[in-house]
Amino acid sequence: MPDIAIQLKLIQIENPEGLNIILGQSHFVKTVEDIHEAVVTGIPGAKFGLAFCESSGAALVRSSGTDEALTRLAERNALAIGAGHCFILFLRDAFPINVLNALKMVPEVANIYCATANALQVILAETAQGRGILGVVDGVQTKGIEDADGVAWRKGFLRMIGYKAS
Repeated sequence: MPDIAIQLKLIQIENPEGLNIILGQSHFVKTVEDIHEAVVTGIPGAKFGLAFCESSGAALVRSSGTDEALTRLAERNALAIGAGHCFILFLRDAFPINVLNALKMVPEVANIYCATANALQVILAETAQGRGILGVVDGVQTKGIEDADGVAWRKGFLRMIGYKAS
């Protein structure tokens, strides 16, 4: 049996505006059109950019979106990740919670790694065959346990942004 070499890589996601990101894995080139449809249906008027790493054939980054700059941002990040069948979606002025379940229902979507506006790093395994996503580092390390002031802040914040009733 031949030796199999594996390298770990860490990719910092470029997100200069602190946009919301959804990173996932799917299994077919149809992903681009189906995710596009899920986003515009789930968030009418959404500004977004989507890119998908094709894993066979021409092995290209395929993309779509409603905002040219966000689509280019998604393309650059997808190419940097370069892992088979992954997709990255950047949302402007929209929250993943409004489209996440719709994305999970897209027949090609196999996994969602994260949905975040935090600093994001992608942990990759690279072999002679290609790259695969092992996981993500989403934000910073946890610093402690919520106290009464933290509970009050959380409840107030969720009501302020309209995700919980008063």
